[in-house]
Amino acid sequence: MIDVAGLELTAEDRDLLAHPLVGGCILFTRNFASIEQLEALVASIRAVRTPPLLVAVDHEGGRVQRFRKDFTVLPPMRTIGRQYDIDPAAGRQLARQCGWLLAAECLAVGIDMSFAPVVDLDYGMSSVIGDRAFHRNPRVVAELAIAFANGMKDAGMSATAKHFPGHGAVVPDSHVAMPVDRRPLADMDDDIYPYERMIDNGLASVMAAHVVFAEVDPLPAGFSRRWLQDELRGRLRFGGAIFSDDLSMAGAGVVGDMPERVRAALAAGCDIVPICNNRQGVLQVIDSLRGSGDPLSHIRLARLHGRQGTDRIALRGTADWQTCEQAIKGTMDRPDLRLDA
Repeated sequence: MIDVAGLELTAEDRDLLAHPLVGGCILFTRNFASIEQLEALVASIRAVRTPPLLVAVDHEGGRVQRFRKDFTVLPPMRTIGRQYDIDPAAGRQLARQCGWLLAAECLAVGIDMSFAPVVDLDYGMSSVIGDRAFHRNPRVVAELAIAFANGMKDAGMSATAKHFPGHGAVVPDSHVAMPVDRRPLADMDDDIYPYERMIDNGLASVMAAHVVFAEVDPLPAGFSRRWLQDELRGRLRFGGAIFSDDLSMAGAGVVGDMPERVRAALAAGCDIVPICNNRQGVLQVIDSLRGSGDPLSHIRLARLHGRQGTDRIALRGTADWQTCEQAIKGTMDRPDLRLDA
């Protein structure tokens, strides 16, 4: 899965997106100037291949929301967790509404999937996770993540749980460093619990963390057969698609250069590997890899294509959109609860 640099495709972009080793395109804030321009860009990406490429985005809510103008600004997941603490039923409802609205607005411009929700636990240690997490309690995280995923599913989009098996208990940010979690596997039941529950509820895809769990495997989870094959595929019986995290991140650098990272991630069991903000790395991979991939991976990824439905103008006229947008706006307008000392 590769990115593109600007607001429209270049000739090189089109050539790379047409290459048989490329299975999808991920978009960023730099690819957005207006909703009309975004629709045109997505349409041009989808037109490169038949069947069309998978088009994805990191659009979680809170500080990780790539498109804002003419999209509903979604709250951070911690806000949903705090609503749950006040009223569990209201928290679950808000999670479902956020998932539905996120998916409906992305699908309306042709985007197939968003890498959401985050199911890392909020240990209060990781600044890169922070308020992106629903809660510290794994059972609350599982409930809210399932509700969020069900909202996405209702709109026509598959959920992606991340970052397996957990990024919340390490301080370093894997974008710029190599986090090491020294807990033994027996102490990670809480982190893995939300994945167990979501898999039982039909989870379609998982994104693996660039975190080393030194007591389990010396390799980061996204390059580890122990994590992806023995634990995720084996013990947890996950049959959906596995994404690595972005292979351009510093946390992936321990494996080698970009072609070595791609080979290692695919050998460990990833179905698709994003390479973002590194066109030279993409070109190196294209030049060095051969083959067309695992047929099972193609099937898993085909299932992730979104259900294209209501266009964006008609969407805003529906009762569902108006109800969800009003509920979310009310949450965003509400001041944080502060307890007197």
